[in-house]
Amino acid sequence: MEKRVINRRRFIQMTAVAGAGVALLPGEAGAITKKGWVADNEIPVRTLGRTGLQIPILSMGVMRADNPSVLRAAYNSGIKHFDTANGYQNGKNEEMVGTFFADKDRDSVIIATKVKFDYPLKDDFEKKFEEEVDTSLNRLKMKYVDIFYIHAISNVETLLDERVIAAAKKVKESGKARFIGLSTHANKPEQLDAAIEAGIYDVILISYNFKLNDLDKVNDAIERAAKAGIGIVAMKTLTGGVEGADGKKKINAGACLKWVWQNKNITTIIPGFTNYEQLDECIAAVNSPEINEEERKYLATLCNREMLYCQSCGKCLAQCPEHLPIPDLMRAYMYAYGYKYAQLSKETLSELQLPSNVCGSCKTGCKISCTSGFKVGEKIAAILPVMNVPDELLS
Repeated sequence: MEKRVINRRRFIQMTAVAGAGVALLPGEAGAITKKGWVADNEIPVRTLGRTGLQIPILSMGVMRADNPSVLRAAYNSGIKHFDTANGYQNGKNEEMVGTFFADKDRDSVIIATKVKFDYPLKDDFEKKFEEEVDTSLNRLKMKYVDIFYIHAISNVETLLDERVIAAAKKVKESGKARFIGLSTHANKPEQLDAAIEAGIYDVILISYNFKLNDLDKVNDAIERAAKAGIGIVAMKTLTGGVEGADGKKKINAGACLKWVWQNKNITTIIPGFTNYEQLDECIAAVNSPEINEEERKYLATLCNREMLYCQSCGKCLAQCPEHLPIPDLMRAYMYAYGYKYAQLSKETLSELQLPSNVCGSCKTGCKISCTSGFKVGEKIAAILPVMNVPDELLS
């Protein structure tokens, strides 16, 4: 299979765009709670599409965080948007967010959560969907969330399904969410255009980083969505958090974040920091959000290197005789070897309902050719043992 190559000069040209569309956050005096952290009246903000929400360009993906002190530090540093989901840490993530914000002014934060479901839809989809939404609100100790996402959509059929649309509308009309959105890792141009067509999605959360093979198409689709009034939030901006496939060297987080901020159509980023050091890196980037030439060149050197970020292009699926959900398996690998979060890797694998004898028919080894250069068979073999490790022994 042909592998797309972007040379360093082409990459630097593609990413040398203006970082327009930012403003300064007005209002309350900022709190500097750790060295180098910016006051919250200095964090640039952008408007989240037709929602009108003014959001700092740096937000927090709470997914991996399990320490409320880090949540407090982020809040005190001026971060106002916090993203969680029904399934993160088997619900404990939402509970932590709810407990922390229980005594805070609800209008001082923008909370997002998500619910995931299987497709094709089952007969009891509507009932279970509503129950999951209510469960999330109970954990969060909130009457509503600001943004409610239909989680991990992978195809146009799902987001255009009449039953899905009706269920999403009901969440908004009932007052349980101010705005409705969807999150996706795959087929982003097609899904962005379908979301425009559907007309009900206010926000889209997408994986977006310098490693995207179809960057030009994704940027064009993002621009179309932004012009249609859809707010765009970016995730997976650090491409797995490490520079190479071995997972040994941390990536320059600041360079990755600044690269994303160049795109004026993206409102905010939700990096999943879990400790003070990682938060410091993100805040340092906010202090100087314009990407410089050295940072561009650094990212260009990584452009064609095998890393841990799966493009979710789906080209591997037709090659697999076992019909395995390879992009999800690669994401589980990234969680364990990039994020160093084996528990999340196990949770992801558990959701896949894999056969007992994975890769059993491939006696001569995996023949899949990956557009990102992944040794797919080796990665699958390396990640499956996580399933047998007791939870108490996982990080």
